[in-house]
Amino acid sequence: MSAATLTSKGQITIPAIVRATLGIEAGDRVEFVQVEPGRFELVAATQSVTALKGLVRKPASHVTIDAMNKAIATRGAKAR
Repeated sequence: MSAATLTSKGQITIPAIVRATLGIEAGDRVEFVQVEPGRFELVAATQSVTALKGLVRKPASHVTIDAMNKAIATRGAKAR
């Protein structure tokens, strides 16, 4: 298990073994995700754009700009 010490400025140094396992480097972003009260996970937030491939499916049918604008106007009017 790796450990780190919190500085008076609220900073920590992530141990080298943890950085290597997460594949993070200087300048990369990380997120702290609460998994239960009082318990967080450290998650690398920096990914290659190629990791997003296949995340969003192609739409079943083509939607025109006019149809989008009409839907926005209709839903916006209902929200008031």
